[in-house]
Amino acid sequence: MSDTPANYDRFERMKAIRDELLTFKESPLYEYRTQNHYFPVIGEGSHHAHIMFIGEAPGENEAKQGRPFCGAAGRILDELLTSIGLQRKDVYITNIVKDRPPENRDPTPEEIALYAPFLDRQIKIIQPKAIATLGRFSTAYVMDRMGIGDKVTQISAMHGHCYIAQTDWGEINIVPLYHPAVALYNGSMRETLKEDFQVIQLHSWL
Repeated sequence: MSDTPANYDRFERMKAIRDELLTFKESPLYEYRTQNHYFPVIGEGSHHAHIMFIGEAPGENEAKQGRPFCGAAGRILDELLTSIGLQRKDVYITNIVKDRPPENRDPTPEEIALYAPFLDRQIKIIQPKAIATLGRFSTAYVMDRMGIGDKVTQISAMHGHCYIAQTDWGEINIVPLYHPAVALYNGSMRETLKEDFQVIQLHSWL
């Protein structure tokens, strides 16, 4: 993509988010990150992506490399993207919480609230046509933030369905998905994930 003023602006706004997170001492995870020589995981992919994938929080591999979904769950995500003709460079992948919680535990409500404004800014920069939420935490947050929190139920009932919300840049589609890590613990879930990804392929967001 050409180096237009719009592209430069998006890059600079994303860079500002990265710079703020590097010194985000307000976070209770900051000391844990620095003690372990981890990196914040900002996100990866196209700043003009039509679809964003939003997970929950980085794991150890991600925190060591500063890249989202670069471990075992990331390999499954790559397979799922390939199954619908996409690569990482075609989408944008990030998490709500940008630093690794200790022992890969679930992010706390306080951590989600603290990091969520950075995610909100990323969404506004990219202005996607669709957001695929990976797991129950990102599903609950994104749908509530988009004004359709009343539609949130169990992820087992929501996965693979499409929900419509309104944004400043127009209509957006929210597609809740299981987190790819579920396929690591339950091999039969890989087929369910593939079927859910077909929902993305069937729409004209790509």
